[in-house]
Amino acid sequence: MKIGELAQRSGCLVETIRYYEQIGLLAPPDRSANNYRSYGHVHAEHLGFIRHCRVLDMPLDEIRKLLDLRDFPEQDCDGVDTLLDQHIAEVSERIAALTTLDEQLRHLRSRCNSTDATRS
Repeated sequence: MKIGELAQRSGCLVETIRYYEQIGLLAPPDRSANNYRSYGHVHAEHLGFIRHCRVLDMPLDEIRKLLDLRDFPEQDCDGVDTLLDQHIAEVSERIAALTTLDEQLRHLRSRCNSTDATRS
């Protein structure tokens, strides 16, 4: 797929994709006969992973370490275990916070719905 299609599918800007290539987070794509970048499913998977990590404000150097571990699972995990534990804890905290917010919003909606019903 071309860079525009990858950008559209991933919800990422073309410039961001090029930047991730430039700094080595995304592998350089193959080039077609007319010299267009040609991305595959691996690029889309990596970009999705990067975007999820960025939503959690994960620094790019940490994302690079996690991508290396993902791409080369046979490597030693000693340097990454602490990083993984830290981010797993952060994800769990975010999930708990979002669950609480979800409950509060649903409660507020039910209050509004019951207030609307009594006004009718």
